[in-house]
Amino acid sequence: MNESKPGDSQNLACVFCRKNDDCPNKYGEKKTKEKWNLTVHYYCLLMSSGIWQRGKEEEGVYGFLIEDIRKEVNRASKLKCCVCKKNGASIGCVAPRCKRSYHFPCGLQRECIFQFTGNFASFCWDHRPVQIITSNNYRESLPCTICLEFIEPIPSYNVLRSPCCKNAWFHRDCLQVQAINAGVFFFRCTICNNSDIFQKEMLRMGIHIPEKDASWELEENAYQELLQHYERCDVRRCRCKEGRDYNAPDSKWEIKRCQCCGSSGTHLACSSLRSCEQNWECLECRGIIYNSGEFQKAKKHVLPNSNNVGITDCLLEESSPKLPRQSPGSQSKDLLRQGSKFRRNVSTLLIELGFQIKKKTKRLYINKANIWNSALDAFRNRNFNPSYAIEVAYVIENDNFGSEHPGSKQEFLSLLMQHLENSSLFEGSLSKNLSLNSQALKENLYYEAGKMLAISLVHGGPSPGFFSKTLFNCLVYGPENTQPILDDVSDFDVAQIIIRLNTATTVADLKSIINECYNYLELIGCLRLITTLSDKYMLVKDILGYHVIQRVHTPFESFKQGLKTLGVLEKIQAYPEAFCSILCHKPESLSAKILSELFTVHTLPDVKALGFWNSYLQAVEDGKSTTTMEDILIFATGCSSIPPAGFKPTPSIECLHVDFPVGNKCNNCLAIPITNTYKEFQENMDFTIRNTLRLEKEESSHYIGH
Repeated sequence: MNESKPGDSQNLACVFCRKNDDCPNKYGEKKTKEKWNLTVHYYCLLMSSGIWQRGKEEEGVYGFLIEDIRKEVNRASKLKCCVCKKNGASIGCVAPRCKRSYHFPCGLQRECIFQFTGNFASFCWDHRPVQIITSNNYRESLPCTICLEFIEPIPSYNVLRSPCCKNAWFHRDCLQVQAINAGVFFFRCTICNNSDIFQKEMLRMGIHIPEKDASWELEENAYQELLQHYERCDVRRCRCKEGRDYNAPDSKWEIKRCQCCGSSGTHLACSSLRSCEQNWECLECRGIIYNSGEFQKAKKHVLPNSNNVGITDCLLEESSPKLPRQSPGSQSKDLLRQGSKFRRNVSTLLIELGFQIKKKTKRLYINKANIWNSALDAFRNRNFNPSYAIEVAYVIENDNFGSEHPGSKQEFLSLLMQHLENSSLFEGSLSKNLSLNSQALKENLYYEAGKMLAISLVHGGPSPGFFSKTLFNCLVYGPENTQPILDDVSDFDVAQIIIRLNTATTVADLKSIINECYNYLELIGCLRLITTLSDKYMLVKDILGYHVIQRVHTPFESFKQGLKTLGVLEKIQAYPEAFCSILCHKPESLSAKILSELFTVHTLPDVKALGFWNSYLQAVEDGKSTTTMEDILIFATGCSSIPPAGFKPTPSIECLHVDFPVGNKCNNCLAIPITNTYKEFQENMDFTIRNTLRLEKEESSHYIGH
């Protein structure tokens, strides 16, 4: 059968809907059979109520025989469309006693639903299936997990919710485009990768999932360029007499590709590389990675964060302008540019990760006096699943009555992060690196620490804020691309050795120091031949690399595996600038304005009491009170800072006829007293908050002592 070329059918109208539009995403593929002077949209044909597939796939049009198509067109010509009022309405609503008929494009216009499965049923706007949600706890917009534009989380024709991940929402158009591109084999939930439940629900809601392979799998030689290696020297002054394209393996003229993008290269000799095992990055990639956002701008001849240590300049040879041709690494470089150009808010990123949390809850029994061990037992329990919602119950060790009382999840996570920061797993004063603890390695505690950090971030815990830039860079870019600095060394003796080496003014002084530290340098494998004073920089670099990175290689790998829980590490590596703000920096100090805006009033307020509350916050900020802003927040929520993902539920204020304030940490609710004078209000607030927090500390110390 002769079919027209794609361009010939553009002006021919579909025999069902009488439209000449050629839009496969909306109407399906447009087919023209010249022999029978017939043009149809695939969806118009598929959804027509009075026709069935009686032929084989290659017969007629997709198995619909030509004579059947003509009969259906004749039948539809007697039916008037209830939308456009024109004849030819071949599709009818399948609901009992519903007489509505319409064209396929008209049905789309009126938001009818067409089910591309089973009997290919069609439903008008009054009888279409809907997604029913028993309760909707979302007060704010959430991102579509495909296009990431914010939408109102209310099920409608244009907004659909995932059946397997209850917090995942989509635009209908986004889902349809993804389904057409992915096909039945690759179309699945973007959050949990479920396909069976997800596809069944999407078919019910009118998403067409074609029975084909993914579009990216059908393109001929789609990945052919990945088999090609870039082989060209791009440094400004290429020293090879044979030219930039010359490559001689296992010699100084071997081409070394940029380890980051793979689309730039250098001869080993042109960049003074001793072997192909040495790391090398092109200038463009180094600028993208290290010169953006929070990260310190790298000086020429200095690796990132190496402000205190000088090293040789052989690795940072400038590259020449690139030839305008596509290479295997160009996509990688584009992604690097996007990482610095399109910055994401860390709160939004954590909310996206939170879509994985299911409604099913897991109760954790926590002893506040032994927060670490009770958390360890809870997270190691075989029934614990990090994607379950967490519910906390506080218990007392050796309590014969087995009493328990509800606890605040965010308070528990806050206490856990405080313990983790001060644990023996980390070393350093403010900015911390991993330590080497053999007992912790045996007990796999570094993995558990990474897992706890990941769970805390996704479940609404506080900002850790204690990572050093070196530890952060190791997680994001890898240890091999990170150069530690002197501040990373917490061992006083090692720090003194480095300082002495750095301040040596003659070769004789340098050799004398090396002789004094001979046993140590030999033990860590950092002995090297000293010929010039500048050799001290490479020696210092080797010592720093060993002490801060190589020495803790095993703990680091274990910690990194734990941090992969719930996809946190992958998110950190994708958006380093956003996560640096909460992993390497403490939260901003609280102010009266921040707390005033944080707490909302949910009940009919007492105007006088609210005035006292605002005056009290200002007095605390001005230092005219015995409490602090952090004390107030801890009293009400159990947290000393606002979590990156925000509070759930939102902190609220109640004005009650009570003598003293009451903090409900489970609901983040603060009940303030209604008093006659401001003096009485401040005295009652100060007394209660100060003594409550003091008693909690004493109680915790008492249990720890026992």
